[in-house]
Amino acid sequence: MATVDKLSILRDGTLRVTGRLVDASNATLYATSTFNDQELICIYKPIAGERPLWDFSEGSLAHREYAAYLVSDQLGFNLVPLTILRDGPYGEGMAQEWITIDESIDLSTFFSTDHPSLRSMALFDAIINNTDRKIGHLLPLTNEIVYGCDHGVTFHVEDKLRTVLWQWAEKPFNEQELAILQKAQDLLAGDLGTLLESLLTQAEISATQQRVSRLLSEGTFPLPNPNWPAVPWPAF
Repeated sequence: MATVDKLSILRDGTLRVTGRLVDASNATLYATSTFNDQELICIYKPIAGERPLWDFSEGSLAHREYAAYLVSDQLGFNLVPLTILRDGPYGEGMAQEWITIDESIDLSTFFSTDHPSLRSMALFDAIINNTDRKIGHLLPLTNEIVYGCDHGVTFHVEDKLRTVLWQWAEKPFNEQELAILQKAQDLLAGDLGTLLESLLTQAEISATQQRVSRLLSEGTFPLPNPNWPAVPWPAF
């Protein structure tokens, strides 16, 4: 049997819900996508299961999840698991590859280390204005590879960065990080900005461009906003 790529399985497969993550505030469903007798375990978040948020009154969390994936993918971060928008048993929503984490890694101490992937995630979160980077949203696949999940509350027009990854605050960007920011500036003004137009408001896209420009100008990881909680609650 020929191997089918993960994108084809996730995008074109039959989506079957097999469970629910009960701790999630919005409908977060455990599912299996089957295509040509091959399966991929995934998370399915239907838009119909989203609760309205006072500070994210426009758009949908699913669209923001996909927008975050596009930014991660286009800028070469590779920090967000394969994510798409598709129809499912409960309507259109976000489908994301399930990541089985390395349970030998103690997240309660890992999050505060100087791990290169965590530093990349701190930069990624600053770009997308992540308001909810909890410890439990870190998904270490191995000691070297770390993913992040739950990017539904991102891209706000106001500075609402809220994260557990503050260990690089005010530290200067290295050459690779500056190159990523320059690439972000160029792509947001071009193809990436076009891709985001169906997912975010124009004000949110413009605010993202302004954040990238500010990060480039300042040349350092941001400090917490003194008018906004720096760490999500609960932190895990």
